[in-house]
Amino acid sequence: MNTDKSPRQDAEAFGPSAPGTINVLIVDDHTAVRLGMRMIVESTEGFAVVGEADNGAMAIQLARELQPDVVLMDLRMPVMDGIAATKQITAEELSKVLVLTTFDHDEYLFGALAAGAQGFLLKSASPQAIISGMRAVLNGDQVLAPEVTAQIVKAAIEAKPEHPPAIEGVDPHEVLTDRELQVLREIGAGLTNHRIGRNLGISETTVKTHVSRVMAKLGVSSRVQAALIAHMTFTRG
Repeated sequence: MNTDKSPRQDAEAFGPSAPGTINVLIVDDHTAVRLGMRMIVESTEGFAVVGEADNGAMAIQLARELQPDVVLMDLRMPVMDGIAATKQITAEELSKVLVLTTFDHDEYLFGALAAGAQGFLLKSASPQAIISGMRAVLNGDQVLAPEVTAQIVKAAIEAKPEHPPAIEGVDPHEVLTDRELQVLREIGAGLTNHRIGRNLGISETTVKTHVSRVMAKLGVSSRVQAALIAHMTFTRG
């Protein structure tokens, strides 16, 4: 007989966090995954788990009650999937959402992107990558694991969408500066602003400025769309 508490009961048992702490809600229907994520979060100074949920409907309820700073969101769950939950949480501006995925099904990634998720990381990502990802989305960045970026770009190209992600007729080589082209290439590799700054020898603040300008000039609204354009620009001649 399973005597474990449900995620809802665990959430009620969590105490308030210290002022200034980054509060995290973990959403996954697998107990082992939630436990692993909780260990990562709670072993990091300045972070605390304020609740857990095993389905999307519960995630929405707890996001409203607990007001977490970041939700670590699984995609495939019973009752309500992570896409629907992400859409509601972002629509109500309850929290930032960082998706943790195995990207078994491409449509889930596209759905989560459309729903407003701020980032995608693999469940197998290192603890450092997960913590860095949460910090990044709280800083307003969109986080994409390189493997996830490659999967999304591949699926988008194979789907041959009727409406491409760039404004018709815009050539990155014509509208972007040399530095902005370098940044676009790095975005295509799925790198964070911090990593781009290290690679190019510029500050993270400067990278953010370049990324904003690149996206504005290309007429895109997400980092994934910019990554797709980077692929088409630098691998298709």
